[in-house]
Amino acid sequence: MARTGRPPEAVVLDSEEREVLERYIRRRKTAARLALRARIVLCCADGWTNQKIASKLNVTPGTASRWRGRFARKRIDGLLEEPRVGKPRSIGDDKIERIVVDTLESTPRNATHWSTRGMAKHSGVSQTSIGRIWRAFGLAPHRVESFVLSKDPQLIEKVRDVVGLYLHPPENALVLCVDEKSQIQALDRSQPVLPMRPGQPERRSHDYKRHGTSSLFAALDIATGKVIGRCFRRHRTREFKKFLVDIDAAVPQDLDVHLVLDNYATHKTPTVQRWLLQHPRFVLHFTPTKGSWLNQVERWFGLLTQRQLQRGVHRNVSQLERTIREYIAVENVDSKPFVWVKTADEILAKIARFADNTKRLLDAQRHTSRT
Repeated sequence: MARTGRPPEAVVLDSEEREVLERYIRRRKTAARLALRARIVLCCADGWTNQKIASKLNVTPGTASRWRGRFARKRIDGLLEEPRVGKPRSIGDDKIERIVVDTLESTPRNATHWSTRGMAKHSGVSQTSIGRIWRAFGLAPHRVESFVLSKDPQLIEKVRDVVGLYLHPPENALVLCVDEKSQIQALDRSQPVLPMRPGQPERRSHDYKRHGTSSLFAALDIATGKVIGRCFRRHRTREFKKFLVDIDAAVPQDLDVHLVLDNYATHKTPTVQRWLLQHPRFVLHFTPTKGSWLNQVERWFGLLTQRQLQRGVHRNVSQLERTIREYIAVENVDSKPFVWVKTADEILAKIARFADNTKRLLDAQRHTSRT
């Protein structure tokens, strides 16, 4: 029997509305409710029925119908939270704006950044209210992140080269991310470590004894996640050449070898260049200066530090190197590759946006300091 009843309202989006809805979905800090409503409206715009939307997004057909109608009547504003019944706000918009501006543009006299207690005393509102305001505007004065912008004149070419290897590796070839983790310290605690017990974490003395250092040379296979690694007591061209020999022995001779490297001096010495001429199947790809984040083995080094080195206790360098070799062997049994998803264009666009924002902030600071 033919379906009866009122047909669903048609939803037609202009380019600006679609961009806003897609941004709601992509942004990590968007509330889950708002992201779900944006998905429903986008599905409606694509001509989906309420029943299909409900099945796809795990909601009821009534929910899909309600937000379809709300958007048709009020557009983007209809997806936002409506005022709730209850006690009116005791802090006005002007006061909130003053708190946000003071948080962004000033510092307390006795500290480098504001705390909730300090801002509460400064602004005359409760500490709880300061916390809510900061969360609403994404402010976290206690946090700081580091950054560095590469000044490599070949930045664009190198990014496209390395990312191209990750996304479209060449046939009959192995792509290895190579780097050195130098000066790994063999640290022993001055007193015995007390093990974890119910209700009590592991305890260790704050001071330690140094028993020497080792350098780990590692090559990560981006296709399998397996690692070729070797520890040396020194970090020179001689050791790097020996590691290249290890790679040459470990990789089948019928495969070309593409190495992703940073710009450390030992990678470009005449000794290494002569060795590469004698082994033409090796092709080197250099990351941009100060662009180590582009080398996947750096992430593997982070896991090694987190899982073994950070809390490890080693009474000599030999014990440290044995721990590293055992970690590599165990991880290689059930290795998993890192999944690279960003294209070169996306990375370069993000760098450009960050550089533009940084320039604007610096210009604003200079203007403020002059006035």
